[in-house]
Amino acid sequence: MKRNRFLLLAMVLLLTVCIGSVGAQAAFEAQGPQTITIIGTTDLHGNLWGFSYENNSETTNTGMARIYSYLQEVREETPNVVLIDNGDTIQGNILTDDLYNKRPGDHPIISAMNLMGYDSMTLGNHEYNFGVGLIERIQALAKFPMLGANVARVDGTMAAMPYTIVVRNGIRIGIIGLTNPNAPRWDGEKVDPFTFAAVGPATRKVVDIIKNKVDIIVVAAHVGLYPEYDEDGGADGANKILELCPEIDVLLVGHAHNLVNQQIGSTVVGGARNLGRDVLRFDIKLDANKKVVERKVTAVDMANYKPSEEFRQVAFIAQAHQATRDFITGGAPSADGTPSGGIFGVATVDFQPKNEIKGIPEGKLRDTGVMDLINYVQLKNSGADVSAAALFADTSDIKQGPINYGDIFGIYKYDNTLYRVEVTGAELKKYMEWSVACYNQWVPGDISISFNPDKPGYLYDMFAGVDYEIDLSKPVGQRIVNVMYKGAPLKDNQLLKLAVNNYRYSSALKAQNLVAGKREWESPNSIRDMLVEYIKTEGSISPKFDDNWRIVGVDLSSPYRDEVIKKVNSGEIPVPYGASLNIQKLKDAGIIK
Repeated sequence: MKRNRFLLLAMVLLLTVCIGSVGAQAAFEAQGPQTITIIGTTDLHGNLWGFSYENNSETTNTGMARIYSYLQEVREETPNVVLIDNGDTIQGNILTDDLYNKRPGDHPIISAMNLMGYDSMTLGNHEYNFGVGLIERIQALAKFPMLGANVARVDGTMAAMPYTIVVRNGIRIGIIGLTNPNAPRWDGEKVDPFTFAAVGPATRKVVDIIKNKVDIIVVAAHVGLYPEYDEDGGADGANKILELCPEIDVLLVGHAHNLVNQQIGSTVVGGARNLGRDVLRFDIKLDANKKVVERKVTAVDMANYKPSEEFRQVAFIAQAHQATRDFITGGAPSADGTPSGGIFGVATVDFQPKNEIKGIPEGKLRDTGVMDLINYVQLKNSGADVSAAALFADTSDIKQGPINYGDIFGIYKYDNTLYRVEVTGAELKKYMEWSVACYNQWVPGDISISFNPDKPGYLYDMFAGVDYEIDLSKPVGQRIVNVMYKGAPLKDNQLLKLAVNNYRYSSALKAQNLVAGKREWESPNSIRDMLVEYIKTEGSISPKFDDNWRIVGVDLSSPYRDEVIKKVNSGEIPVPYGASLNIQKLKDAGIIK
């Protein structure tokens, strides 16, 4: 009897569920077609306010405050909004790197994302810059899942959620996040607790798990559309995701800081410039049976939006912004409680020469005061024989006048530590050749020097402690000539101590198999801290040039040169960064006669 009653109850419950499901489907169908709008951000790099702290100025087209304005507009327009982020979010400026990434407690970037109602965030490679502790901290603070389907702990347990499913008006949206598998290349020991897998196969695995559970599949992958290092295997390229998972509806890419706005197969693909310059909007239309019938991607330029004052007036946001400005001016302590210094030195003149050609940095065409300062401080602190450093931004300079922390961040924007490693003369030359591959080869008729657009400027290191020449008439791999050490030609078997930052050690010296030796020393503080301490001690600094390197093998002279440069500087001719100004080509184009 009891068994019969149980069976009867089970049948009633099943019938109720079936009727409920039919009713829910009928209600959905009654609404007709619907559109889900997915808003994607990527590579915000801590730009909370829309402010350049190193320049002490408001920006005109970036920042989370502008994104908030746009987000409010979209949410008023449509009810079915999903908000996702694609990583490199909590690193990149003084607010994040020097204050809140090093302090316990709340983090203003994560708190702002909670306020904005993010549904997920993919871990980018820069999230790992500060070690596992910061990752665990932001995971605990976030009211949304941190995603990384291709990252795990070395013991095999999850390091982040592989995916999340959100529901909007009965429509199920599956969001898969992939972190950049090259993190070990850049962060070395900081990511030892983790293992990283190729993005394509990892995505395929998760798609197979969720494809029958969701109506829309979204992938947020913190990689560029094309591979960065693994050209053959595609482990770090989002195009491999598309190859293995053609059924995904939306692909948000990042890391490369370039604009992507296209449809590949049936997938709409979007990518943005950094610092919140662009927001990606994906509009996915479904019919009454929850079948996707239309996909659209739009890149929205934040230059068209004003920063939200409502957002900026939120207490923790206003406080974080002011604390950062106070830190720069000396009105607030650093993360370890020591004074930030305020104005701690004076530059007698500008350290960088003015650019002869608009957009072509003189700091990469000849030895300058900024690079000599960085390399001198690295040699002084490491006791090395040779030092290598990069001009991270083409505009980096120390201007005449008072120096504060913002000025130092402007010439050295990353929180790198310094390593010392033993190298042979042959290894050093190999490293130097790798570096000068950033230049394009000079050909007769070129009246300017240009740069390989596929090799970012921050990968170009300049060296101190040796004298050398760069022959740009020669192809990549054959350009470093006449390398001298202490007045004598550098021998291939000669042993030297090299000072280099931790990032370059991992990403180039080791990842590119340029150097066999291992680091024998690491600085207890950052290179930025070393620069600050040196300037504090000196009080007043002036550029010191040793003119230890120069470009040879080029002839930039021409009777047309002054005329052409004038046209570039006035805007009549595009800036020749990725391709040299060539007289014959300019004549063929009718630009000069």
